[in-house]
Amino acid sequence: MVEGGALLVVKRGRGPNAGLWAIPGGKVEYGESMQEAAVRELREETGIEAELERVVWVGDAIGPGNPPDWHYTLVDYQARMIGGTLRAADDAELVAWVPLDQVLDLPVTPTMPDLVTVLLEIHAGGDSDEIG
Repeated sequence: MVEGGALLVVKRGRGPNAGLWAIPGGKVEYGESMQEAAVRELREETGIEAELERVVWVGDAIGPGNPPDWHYTLVDYQARMIGGTLRAADDAELVAWVPLDQVLDLPVTPTMPDLVTVLLEIHAGGDSDEIG
């Protein structure tokens, strides 16, 4: 989610990317759609309520090992904030709005550079001020 040129990011508190910054997200629960999971994870990790719009990036996070220790397919949505109170919760250690052009100055998860590149292109093109 991008508001006013800043991306909402969380510092992962646990898991394979603990200590690194990323956008809020997590696993889909059984019987839950990807969209429902994205809204739930955003709310659980940040306290923010949002409506999803379009998909802005899709990629894979593949762990070490053969076979890999994990393999997640990531689907990132454009979202519009509709309420809530910003707070770090669940497995997010910290939460912050970071200027989009400064996100990669943070220690980020391996897939964040690809996502941020797409978001910068969208933002530069004036496609939307509420992306991510």
